[in-house]
Amino acid sequence: MSNQKIGFTETVLRDAGQSLIATRLSFDKMEPVLGKLDEAGYYSLECWGGATFDVCLRYLNEDPWERLRKLRAAVPNTKLQMLLRGQNILGYKHYPDDVVRRFIRASVRNGIDIIRIFDALNDLTNLKVAIETTLEAGAMASGTISYTTSPVHTLDAYVKMAKELESMGVSTICIKDMAGIMTPANAYDLVSAIKDSVDLPLVVHTHSTTGMAFMTYLKAVEAGADVIDTAISPFSGGTSQPATETLAIALRELGYDTGLNEKLLFEIADYFKPIRNEYLEDGTLNPISLTTDTQCLDHQVPGGMLSNLLSQLKMMNALDKYDEALKEVPRVRADLGYPPLVTPTSQIVGNQAVNNVLVGERYKNVSNEVKGYCRGEYGKTPAAIEPEILQKVLGDEQPLGGRYADTLPTDTFEVAEKELGERARCEEDVLSYIAFPQVAEAFFTTRQEEEEKRVSYSIRAVD
Repeated sequence: MSNQKIGFTETVLRDAGQSLIATRLSFDKMEPVLGKLDEAGYYSLECWGGATFDVCLRYLNEDPWERLRKLRAAVPNTKLQMLLRGQNILGYKHYPDDVVRRFIRASVRNGIDIIRIFDALNDLTNLKVAIETTLEAGAMASGTISYTTSPVHTLDAYVKMAKELESMGVSTICIKDMAGIMTPANAYDLVSAIKDSVDLPLVVHTHSTTGMAFMTYLKAVEAGADVIDTAISPFSGGTSQPATETLAIALRELGYDTGLNEKLLFEIADYFKPIRNEYLEDGTLNPISLTTDTQCLDHQVPGGMLSNLLSQLKMMNALDKYDEALKEVPRVRADLGYPPLVTPTSQIVGNQAVNNVLVGERYKNVSNEVKGYCRGEYGKTPAAIEPEILQKVLGDEQPLGGRYADTLPTDTFEVAEKELGERARCEEDVLSYIAFPQVAEAFFTTRQEEEEKRVSYSIRAVD
């Protein structure tokens, strides 16, 4: 066995927390351990993007940009990584190119080194602007394949996509298995095929949802993967990633060089154990999220999508329809051209499946998102949408011929800046508002009120 180097991306600051505790890890809770995370020898720390931005503003009363600047100051030696939904940035709809460019430049300026860029449909036209801007800004662009299985998601199709990403100039390629459905054999074959065809570092990302992840990573590493995503043990397993320490030791004993300081890893784990227990006690961490769900190998529904389905049915007092809704998901997915089930397509497919089951007639009620999807507002679907479904959803309306972002207004930033007026103190505030208007406005109001209170308190203290 050669002393092959395997990089580790630690996900506890983003995806592990997003998967297990709905991204509720505040900066105050992570701050004391950032020094150790910086010294542990990771390839990168995934710490921003995904749902962190929305949750910081909506629930944690934190400015996500300020969080990023604090992370950068506390972690000077390790690459900071974020997840970006291509033309969707961090939201659920497409944004104009100038907004995408501004957002990426601001992310790099505030401390991001690596941007993992994916598109829910694997439509490369939705990745192009983000990849170009990331590279121009001096950061690494990790071009991402959203992994799924279907009649059209073949080994050849994935290799073709990897080659196209390479030709777009990406720094690395990432296989993103959001539902944990990539089996060890599939991982070995896919990694081998991509490494044979593309001369770039390859990152593999999976989840422990189905119990496959440890074996999947081992076979991916054997096939030549360069980097794997893991979570420190207290926030590992279930819908999160497999444990960092376990894989570090297993791979070291197999002769791989992980570059990790195992002593520090155990200290980091000890730090997070009581924090994990707090979230268990207050109900934020549902023990079900830590269990293994092999059914996902069949229905392919990621953990976050499952909880959405359950909460929707609960609100409608229809939990008895859960199994029926779960069976409807793959049918809707096939109708809509086999989109990978990742944000926002997972929500689009899941909501329509619930609608179909509750109404008792398929596609009698169609959401605006499904209409937009069929119009082409999310990009080119992996396979053609079933003609009868297209007709039922759009009637005589014709789908878009080109790229949806090209139809969007080019003055979005200027309009938002004008609407905010003095409430926007910097470009980052305007970008927060464009991404999540109502949530950002509420945050700006709270921020102003808190500052006024502090000033008032200071004056009284001086008096």
